[in-house]
Amino acid sequence: MRMLEVKDLSVRYGTLDIVKNVSFSVEEGEWLMIAGPNGAGKSTVVSAIAQSVASTGDVFFCGKNVRQYRSQELARHIGVLEQNHAVNYAFSVREVVGLGRYAYSSGIFAGKSDADDDAVEQALALTGLEALADKSVLKLSGGELQRVFLAQIFAQDPDLLILDEPTNHLDLVYQKQVFSLIEEWRKEPSRAVISVVHDLSLALAYGSTAVLMDRGEAVAFGPVQEVLNADHLDAAYGMDVKAWMQSLLKQWENI
Repeated sequence: MRMLEVKDLSVRYGTLDIVKNVSFSVEEGEWLMIAGPNGAGKSTVVSAIAQSVASTGDVFFCGKNVRQYRSQELARHIGVLEQNHAVNYAFSVREVVGLGRYAYSSGIFAGKSDADDDAVEQALALTGLEALADKSVLKLSGGELQRVFLAQIFAQDPDLLILDEPTNHLDLVYQKQVFSLIEEWRKEPSRAVISVVHDLSLALAYGSTAVLMDRGEAVAFGPVQEVLNADHLDAAYGMDVKAWMQSLLKQWENI
């Protein structure tokens, strides 16, 4: 089933076209990777889908234009994990994860339901944060903090997860943890993922489909192996990407 459809999406800042007539779709069960060089418009595309920047064109979720959803209703279907998180409050891990349940709140003074508590505990368990549940988020490492915000999105229980470089600035062990967690989450019915990625190896390893961006345009869309082929990558990056990646891998042969 088609979960998301993006048609002629464009974003302009003043006289500058950041995203130009981008179109693609996401089917249920897919993990779509949005790749491309710096300044290609990748993060702007996902911000426009999430309605956090002004855009023209149309975005449909399950056949309904996202502009027709109330913000709380849309949050029940689409969860967004940003690149960076400014944390300056001494909330516990459990409290921060619990903020993901705002989409189901009946009002600012409404108490938590059993369903809220269950969703939070399940998210903590899925991300391996039970032992840290009562710890202040101010005392966490970067990798731990990223898992907290991933758990918050899991507690939100959306159908579509949008991730803007989810392992940005994380070391290898945390990259593996985060992508493995997302992969497990995606396997449940009626779910899909969109990720902005710089690491093309991660895109190939985890993606089922891909959009390759270059200077604000979608230059290729389809199965990930077809999109991230040598010709497309050479044109977008202005270099022989495949040869470069293969040369890097050769360094491991004698280790």
